[in-house]
Order: sequence, then C-alpha cells, then structure tokens
Amino acid sequence: MKTKPPQIFVKGKPLGVFILFSAQLLVGAVHVFFGLLLLAFENFSFLPLTVGYDVYTFFFGLLTLIFAVYIWRSKKVGWIGTIALSLFVIAAESLTLLNLPSIPGIPKFPALAEIGYSVVAISYLSLRHVRIKFLR
Repeated sequence: MKTKPPQIFVKGKPLGVFILFSAQLLVGAVHVFFGLLLLAFENFSFLPLTVGYDVYTFFFGLLTLIFAVYIWRSKKVGWIGTIALSLFVIAAESLTLLNLPSIPGIPKFPALAEIGYSVVAISYLSLRHVRIKFLR
C-alpha cells in the first residue's frame, strides 16, 4: 500500500503554491519595474530596445502579478492565466532564439532562463492534484 508523504503548508497553502506565488511576484515586480524604466528612458539612444519590448515587459509583469494573486486565492483564472502567459513566453522567446519574427527587442540572453521557468511553472500547474485544486 502506498502512503502519501506529508504535505508541507506555508501560510495555509501547499508549499508548491507558495513557491510559485512568490516566484511570480518576483518575476512580475521585476518586469513591471524594468518595463517602466525602459519606457521612461525610451529616448536614450544607447538602449538598443524598442517601444514594443518596453510595453511587452510592463504588461507581462502586470499580468504576472495579477495572476499570482489569483493563484494565491486558488482561482481558476490564476491557473489559466499563468498557463497561457507561460505558453506565450515560451513561444516568443523560442522565436527570438531562432531568429524568427517575434516581439521586437526581446534580448536573447535571458531567453533560456525564461523558457525554463515557464516550463517549470506549467509542469507544476499540470500536476493532477494541483490542476484539480484550481479547476474544480
């Protein structure tokens, strides 16, 4: 007979949800900060980025923060939004790495890390017990 290992809870939430929520808050806050910073300094010619990337960075961060709150509240919209956003990041960053048309200005150096993070987030949210919790 298989016995389940004891589940660890932090602030009343499973450890995995707490870790995902915390990571999403960090990712969202960093993107919102840098999106606003890039938009504020758009006229400086030493930055090889475009307005498209600046706006993308800001809104990606904002959506990540919003969906993180819904993840914390165990809402279906948080699960769906995080999955959709992660799939979008995987697609956009993959196109950038392959030198195919994507959002203008996406830098290649963080692409693998962002793809990896998105795959981990999708993998966790796709676990049966996690998916059932959010999609009931």
